[in-house]
Amino acid sequence: MAISRRRLSTGIALAAVAALVAGCGGGSTGGSGSGSGQITVLCGATEEWCVANTEAFTAKTGIEAKFVRLSSGEAVAKLKAGQGSPEFDAWHGGPADGYVAAAEDGLLEPYVSPNAGQIRPEWKAADGSWTGVYVGVLGFCSNKKVLADKGLAVPTSWTDLLDQRYAKNVSVAHPATSGTGFVNLWGQVALARGDESKAIAYMAALRPNILQFTKSGVGPVQQVGRGEIATGIVFSHDCVTARDQGLSDLEVSFPREDSAYEVGGVAAIKGARNSAEARAYVDWALTPEAQQIGATAKQYQVPTHPAAVVSDKAARLEQLTLITYDIAAAGKAKAALVKRFDAEIAPAPSS
Repeated sequence: MAISRRRLSTGIALAAVAALVAGCGGGSTGGSGSGSGQITVLCGATEEWCVANTEAFTAKTGIEAKFVRLSSGEAVAKLKAGQGSPEFDAWHGGPADGYVAAAEDGLLEPYVSPNAGQIRPEWKAADGSWTGVYVGVLGFCSNKKVLADKGLAVPTSWTDLLDQRYAKNVSVAHPATSGTGFVNLWGQVALARGDESKAIAYMAALRPNILQFTKSGVGPVQQVGRGEIATGIVFSHDCVTARDQGLSDLEVSFPREDSAYEVGGVAAIKGARNSAEARAYVDWALTPEAQQIGATAKQYQVPTHPAAVVSDKAARLEQLTLITYDIAAAGKAKAALVKRFDAEIAPAPSS
């Protein structure tokens, strides 16, 4: 398992973490905290995003921050393994269904931040176990040259991907290891009006065209960029980022059926060593200032705070038809649905 870490120097000595929480726009720290002036963040987004956020948090508060980057499935597994003595203080990024599953297992510390009042009710847990910080929309990332070689148009429907000319030319992350992969699977459940068997049947029909179920959600973008496959099922902002980095043959499209989406979360970890710092981090992550940092690292999710500036490279939610995404139901169904996917479609990748 590849783990990325970044240690940052603290800019000030902490006399009281409560003062720093207030400086982030929050109020009471909501309980006892260590006041150590350090924090370890479990980060569920890209390396660049994680670096930008931890650096900005330290610059804002003086709290020394480091992070470990893990995909959604790995994150929940790591939290379970460390239950009772977690190595992380806060969790930032990655689809909220993983946070729901973690909360069900008692791995998260409910904390209703004073800044959470600005976030839409459907984008947060009422008990404060997690709060949404961004929205990302699932779409298709295609290599125009590969499509042309195969005589295919840019896909605009889920049925397009079933064309036999796509044989071994589609990739998507596995739902056991990746939040992206689970959002894709749950999106099919939503399109089938809650019928999990129909969702599994679609994935079975798509299976002959799948080159690989990747471990990470950005894996298909890399494959498309190298010309190994025609199309990846990914979060659209990841494809835009790759195009910004010079892969000019990439094109983003969305299904004309309802689009699945994620709400990326932030949460404090149950039993964290640095609980006050974790609450300070949650408060900070829910500010417009923090949510605008993503675009500076070429990460173009849509902020959840209404006052945050939305990049012109982000998906326009008002122009898309989105599925009705019951995040709580998705989180509760996740374990059983992924187990069924493992048995009927493909086992989770080991690397």
